[in-house]
Amino acid sequence: MSVLQKTDQIEQALARHPFFEGLDNRYVKLLAGCGAAVNFQAGQYVYREGDEVNEFYIIRRGRVALEIHVADRGPVTIQTLGEGDVLGISWLVAPYRAVFDVRAVDLTRTTAVYAGCLREKCEKDPSLGYELLKRFASVLGQRLQATRLQLLDVYCHGS
Repeated sequence: MSVLQKTDQIEQALARHPFFEGLDNRYVKLLAGCGAAVNFQAGQYVYREGDEVNEFYIIRRGRVALEIHVADRGPVTIQTLGEGDVLGISWLVAPYRAVFDVRAVDLTRTTAVYAGCLREKCEKDPSLGYELLKRFASVLGQRLQATRLQLLDVYCHGS
């Protein structure tokens, strides 16, 4: 993982990302203060199941696979995320642990937003917290549906 710190570039990347569409500019600026550009090489794990999640990522380029381990089958990809997607919902609710293995499929360029910094800002400004909660709730619903469909495929149709 390589990290580059350039707040203006981070702010621009966040402002252009669909996840933050319509978010007040002052909130984008606050988020950028908690962010960094982070890259993952192909095959590199972003999270392993059970890892503490201290950030979420806005995917700018590349793809990551959300995987679970299935007995007698090994890793099964639940969903592949790419440009425009958000990775890392577990930062939002204690105990802040990853529920999937997440692996970069190819070189993946992201903007990371660090959770400790962001949680502090949300405590000080509950309106920011509410705006983010609405956005992450939508992502959570999408992930649950993708997981449901993949598990139906795994367990109803066999290998």
